[in-house]
Amino acid sequence: MDFNVQSINWDNENRIKRAKIISEEIASVIDIKEYYSALEFGCGTGLISFNLYDKIKDITCIDTSQGMIEMLNTKIQQNNVKNITAYQHDINNHPSLSDKYDLIYTSMALHHIVDIETTLTRLYKLLKKNGYLCIVDLNEDDGSFHKLEVDFNGHNGFNQNELKKVLGKIGYKELASHTFYNDTKHVDGVEISYSLFVMTGRKI
Repeated sequence: MDFNVQSINWDNENRIKRAKIISEEIASVIDIKEYYSALEFGCGTGLISFNLYDKIKDITCIDTSQGMIEMLNTKIQQNNVKNITAYQHDINNHPSLSDKYDLIYTSMALHHIVDIETTLTRLYKLLKKNGYLCIVDLNEDDGSFHKLEVDFNGHNGFNQNELKKVLGKIGYKELASHTFYNDTKHVDGVEISYSLFVMTGRKI
């Protein structure tokens, strides 16, 4: 999937509606404080952060796609948002972020990453003590969700218990998760069902 190309038409009605629901779920499972400094990993065009920025002191948005970041920066300027900073960054290859965060959240990004343990370890190091990680992603499926993306080499969603084991191995504590969203998607003329989970962990 070429996210630079996809970025132009990324903010469609379905994604905007889903992002609002995801953002509300993040806010319901994390007791967000106004003084929090947050990081959105794999931010895309910032649909999640645009639903959360009024609850958080400042948000840093990173993504490996320059196209997505350019779209997000345009939206930041157009809406005169002062507390979101966005830039292209790959923490697996350039783990040089210097700030620490009270909250790190990521939505529908982790399943695109092959080496999730390295990524989740990098994110752990970026959390302040007692900081929260919040993951929203696909429940495990048979590959139908990404069937048409011939270059897709990520994960066909995640088994929640297996993902918790990875997080626990890294050091995350107070792990919890549940499925909160069910929807359908048309793939090659066929309507497929998919669901999303939210998972939280903490750096104690």
